[in-house]
Amino acid sequence: MLNVIEIVLPVFIIIGLGYGLRRTGLLDRSFFQQVNGLVFYVCLPLLLFYKISTADFSSNVNFMLVVATSCGVATCFALSYLIGYFSGYSAPVHGVFCQGSFRGNLAYIGLAIVYNAYGDSGLTKAGVLLGFLVPVLNIFAILALTLPKKQSNSLPGIFQEMLCNPLIISSLAGIIWSYFSLPLPAIIERSLAIITAMTLPLALLAIGESFSLQKLKGDLVKAALATAIKLLILPFCTAIYMSILKISEMDFAIGLLMAGAPTAVATYIMASKMGGDEELAGAIVVMATGFSSVSYALLLFFLQLQSG
Repeated sequence: MLNVIEIVLPVFIIIGLGYGLRRTGLLDRSFFQQVNGLVFYVCLPLLLFYKISTADFSSNVNFMLVVATSCGVATCFALSYLIGYFSGYSAPVHGVFCQGSFRGNLAYIGLAIVYNAYGDSGLTKAGVLLGFLVPVLNIFAILALTLPKKQSNSLPGIFQEMLCNPLIISSLAGIIWSYFSLPLPAIIERSLAIITAMTLPLALLAIGESFSLQKLKGDLVKAALATAIKLLILPFCTAIYMSILKISEMDFAIGLLMAGAPTAVATYIMASKMGGDEELAGAIVVMATGFSSVSYALLLFFLQLQSG
């Protein structure tokens, strides 16, 4: 249990530091907006490219793991969509509820937890998995927000935005680099090692800044249900699929921890762009992020029991 705490607590301490820095006024919102842009467009893409491109392709790409985690996402998409449909949720609520139930914060919190638990080797495998999962999550997010409204006006713009996503581009570039075993010049590699070292701390600080109890408004019952699906049902379904496909050891652990990531902040941004219920989206993000400290401890404890 002490080992579990040592993995989870540092991540949430840094998130708390970001929250504290913003609330005390030491750093303002514009600073964190710039940090978020720096992480998303520069640091995280470089981190993914660096870790994936310098890794051995055959030992770090597990297509069965991609299938299992994608099936977990698809299952929770279908479950949450049907719950919203048969409960008669309005279109803006239905889409946000559905998206919040499966779209996890893999890049910021998922990678940080995996790195804390399994170091560089785990981070590399998780980065490769992320490269395949980002398009999957975006496609299901678009379906979640458009199917209830039976509209597709926003689809071209959203798909274009997805194709230009720096995480997808950098992951794909890293996978190609690794597959062909292309050399990385020593100067470039050392520069990447320096700049990417600040990625996860900055990402966690940005998450902490965005955390606000004021966003806990709207229908908290629906927010709690979406949070339960995201933090409990999704990891459970993913574990079942991984067991069926005989995925084990570190790959199993990484798949489970990535599946257990709390709802992504991007769900709030996407909801505002596509006419979703912003209050519900904000409540789901805050609730899932807060409770993920407990759910991650449970997942890690389960993994320790399994390995022991």
